[in-house]
Amino acid sequence: MASPSESATTPSEAAKSAAEDATYGPRVAHEWMILGVVSLAQLMVVLDATVVTIALPSAQQDLGFTNASRQWIVTAYALAFGSLLLVGGRFADLFGRRNALIGGLVGFGVASALAGIAPNVGILIGGRALQGLFGALLAPAALSALTTTFTRPAERNRAFAVYGAVAGAGGAIGLLLGGLLTEYLNWRWTLFVNLVIAGVALLGALAYVPNHRPEGRPTLDLPGTAYACSGLFLLVFGFSRAEAKGWSSPQSWVSLIVGCVLLVLFARWQRRAPHPLLPLRVVAERNRGSSYLGMFITGAGIFGVFLFLTYYMQQILGYSPVKTGLAFLPMVGALMVSAQIATITLLPRVGPRPVVPLGMLFGGVGMLWLTRLELTSSYAPHILPPLLVLGFGMGLIFAPAMAMATYGVRADDAGVASAMVNTCQQVGGSIGVALLSTLAASAATNYAKGKTASSLVTAQANLHSYATAYRWSAAFFFVGMVICFLLYRWGAPKGDPEAQGPVPM
Repeated sequence: MASPSESATTPSEAAKSAAEDATYGPRVAHEWMILGVVSLAQLMVVLDATVVTIALPSAQQDLGFTNASRQWIVTAYALAFGSLLLVGGRFADLFGRRNALIGGLVGFGVASALAGIAPNVGILIGGRALQGLFGALLAPAALSALTTTFTRPAERNRAFAVYGAVAGAGGAIGLLLGGLLTEYLNWRWTLFVNLVIAGVALLGALAYVPNHRPEGRPTLDLPGTAYACSGLFLLVFGFSRAEAKGWSSPQSWVSLIVGCVLLVLFARWQRRAPHPLLPLRVVAERNRGSSYLGMFITGAGIFGVFLFLTYYMQQILGYSPVKTGLAFLPMVGALMVSAQIATITLLPRVGPRPVVPLGMLFGGVGMLWLTRLELTSSYAPHILPPLLVLGFGMGLIFAPAMAMATYGVRADDAGVASAMVNTCQQVGGSIGVALLSTLAASAATNYAKGKTASSLVTAQANLHSYATAYRWSAAFFFVGMVICFLLYRWGAPKGDPEAQGPVPM
């Protein structure tokens, strides 16, 4: 049994606690349980972008749909998710983060069940679109809940280290989980698994996330919503069409041009809107703006390792889906370790300026290392080392950038600030899909031109196309390294004078 001196709070500890309460506001009850809830929610949203990918061949064989329809199963999720994120973030600010979190979890679970029982491709595509819609509500609500829960610097850094690791590792975990479920159960379980994750997170949200509705009558910026949703939809759609149909497609260029025009109109409207959807103060602060740009570039660059390395391991080395997923696990481990180091140790001492660019450097080096893979390469000496370098670099990017993207933001802007993180990553990923896929396809065609067709030439052409994609991904990271180094502020992060104290969710 503890002695009174051991169990009682000392006067110095009480004074320190009172000073922290005065500076940061009172602690939110069950804050580490809330971290578990929002991490589960984020994991579900992130892994769903890749968990279904491995299952598509099995689903296509089962339901008998075309390759064009197969593309829409991926695109439907991306379109709904990418175009509605800002609205989902603002909804969390206006109507309460707990309400948005619970609504997103329930909706995502229902949409997953609908897609999982789909008797035809139309229902499957509709279910995937609904997943994207509720994911756009869920993702910013989860991150903004974390932002307003952890206000003390040390605890906030630990929380964002965990959250950033989950967000960065979700894609690789999705590949492994998709392979396991498809190989040992059925492709439909890549969708049904969300019912388990959403159910656990929902119970946690109901039990631990505080209930709060902001005072006053919520007002949504309807013109801004129309501009943002339409512009983002057309932008993501344009890049997805470019990936599927090529850059010569008029549909792609018209969508991209109109989408850009609408986003410019959106930015102009936000300057004079009485209740802006995205207050410009959110993106104008240098560290936050740099973080959004960093997540955009990373979204475009990291796509290469997941898509083309998966193709390489399955089509050239003959790995099964499960073995492919397992091959990515060391990358996940390196990411989790570096996320802890970056957010807990480095960020409070030196700030984001040296940390995020260093992560970009690791990302670029890892991508260039992958260009050395050959038809006869093996895992341990040739694939594992660059994966470890990439994973370490991604941890240095994801966790600090996500922490700084919401650092010092006003409590009533936390949702839309969180949505910007996901929007930048999603749009960056769409650009990465289109550009890298097009460049890779062109490289393969040029390599095979004038050569006698054979299985060896096909394999060499594919290998050449993957190396081309890795080089361009490396270029993205090196450009990102320079940009982030120039834009981030020097020194450890300091509070924003406009930021308010924590508020209930």
